[in-house]
Amino acid sequence: MDNTETASTANSTIASWINALAISDGAPGGGAASGIMLAIAASLTSMVCGYTTADDQNQQDALSSIDSRAQQLKSKALELGDQDAAATNTFGAAFGMEPGPSRQQAVEAASVQAAEASAALGELAITAIADLAWLAEHGNPSLIADVAVGLGALRAAVTGARTNVSFDLSKLATDGTSLAEVHRAHPQLWQKVEQFTDAREEIDRITAAIDHRAAPTDGR
Repeated sequence: MDNTETASTANSTIASWINALAISDGAPGGGAASGIMLAIAASLTSMVCGYTTADDQNQQDALSSIDSRAQQLKSKALELGDQDAAATNTFGAAFGMEPGPSRQQAVEAASVQAAEASAALGELAITAIADLAWLAEHGNPSLIADVAVGLGALRAAVTGARTNVSFDLSKLATDGTSLAEVHRAHPQLWQKVEQFTDAREEIDRITAAIDHRAAPTDGR
């Protein structure tokens, strides 16, 4: 049984998964951790929904929709985290091959696979921004700190996806191929990096707007 299976989110306690993350074994790694952070953001979203009383039917419908999306997001995030761990294992196996054309082809294929796994996670994370923003405005004000923590976890997930997609693409810049050429060869993946940059900035704006309520420091 390999490490990806034993440390999967489906059959691990939090403690055993964290311990597996601490081992220098490649998987789970930062990408899988990003999936966990996204699942935490989704779980906090759902929790805040449960503590929020709607003012009218429109708000109740909005809360129900947000909670439903958060529940689905939580499960999908864990699934994508495990997929990222599997991609990391493939990546490591490719680098462990004997030098030569076969190794280079394997590294290139594994790099693209890993970048695609991280991009999928980042795309999923972006869908959660609007729901946390809604809760920041309409959610139970007593749980605004939980919304802020959720935004922090979401930012970590987006940052992880952005970093990993960019890093994995950089592994294709070998044998005289420039990074700019790699970007042109994989425009959709590179576009995701830019989207994740924008998403992170949006999360920062939302967080800054509620900081005076979530973490008051000036006595007001």
